[in-house]
Amino acid sequence: MVYLLTNCRIYTGTEVLTGHQVLIEGARIAALFAPGQQLPPLPQVDGQGLHLCPGLIDLQLYGGGGSAFGFAPSLPALQQLRHHTLRHGTTSFLPTVPTNAPAVVDQALAVVKQALPTMPGLLGLHLEGPYISPAKRGVHPAEFVRQPTLGELTDLLDRGRGVLRMLTLAPEVVGAPEAAFLATTGLVLSAGHSNASYEQGMQAFAHGFAAATHLFNAMSPLTSRAPGLVGAVYDDQAVRASIVADGRHCAYASVRISHRLLGERLFLISDATAPTQQGPYQFRAQDDYFVDAAGTLAGSGLTLLQAVRNCVQHVGLPLAESLRMASLYPARVLGLDQHLGRIAPGYQADLCLFDNDFRVHATVLAGQLQWHH
Repeated sequence: MVYLLTNCRIYTGTEVLTGHQVLIEGARIAALFAPGQQLPPLPQVDGQGLHLCPGLIDLQLYGGGGSAFGFAPSLPALQQLRHHTLRHGTTSFLPTVPTNAPAVVDQALAVVKQALPTMPGLLGLHLEGPYISPAKRGVHPAEFVRQPTLGELTDLLDRGRGVLRMLTLAPEVVGAPEAAFLATTGLVLSAGHSNASYEQGMQAFAHGFAAATHLFNAMSPLTSRAPGLVGAVYDDQAVRASIVADGRHCAYASVRISHRLLGERLFLISDATAPTQQGPYQFRAQDDYFVDAAGTLAGSGLTLLQAVRNCVQHVGLPLAESLRMASLYPARVLGLDQHLGRIAPGYQADLCLFDNDFRVHATVLAGQLQWHH
């Protein structure tokens, strides 16, 4: 399919363009035409004066739109989650499975492996736990929290080959041999649900950990005499960190301060979940977030575009930068920023059209246009 997308304000990931047209050929962006350039005689799609941005990329979500994939993995649940994310502007995603019984993890790996060849935008699986700190487990069930062995990690990587892309774990529970092995796997290692000291955090970031999971939440805080994992994130010069911009997981001022310190290394996740009564996870909705039976924060009700909106309206960041935090910057985390996260020739035609109220009107996934409003 070849067509021109016209009449929209384009956020390319590097600049904001008006009056330009985007040429889409198959699954790729072929060219951008400036105002006044002669256009090829091709079908045109009117962007209706909407904002056009790269498709959003969510590296951590458990469910949404009625799907509780992260707690009861199945192909229908994954398909339902795919439909939900696409309707809300997220074209690429890492479904996430928190600490659970090994059989649940194996089921998730099998489902994602089955879906990968035919589900555009599915990037793999994010496994959050079970190798986390008992002191910072949050709603993760204590019965499945464990310290990894080299044999167990080798087995996990064998089972997850080609599927597992990101692993959240607490660096202080990982021994030296296990840490050395993980650093060779190509997985994105993210420090999270961790009570690591500042020194342990800095050591982890120097030896293979490339990210930190939901900054501030379920991690050792920065205090006057113990900078903790938050302090290590701030002090390291390369680590990236995800953050949940819903005003519940952390104050908007904390997002603003973190962005001032981390800049392009801070990226947005939805951390979205759904009501569930699956196994050890018993969540209910409370306003716009989710809690367990004890009232402990269990996840958000965000979409990624709502997180972008919050960064603009409550954090005070420019729209262009807020969009990069949900597209280009997460693409960099997975090393996909030469294909995803920008509107430029050669990049995948994954796009989102939305209005001034942050309502998604249409998405383009691998060149296929779908109107939602």
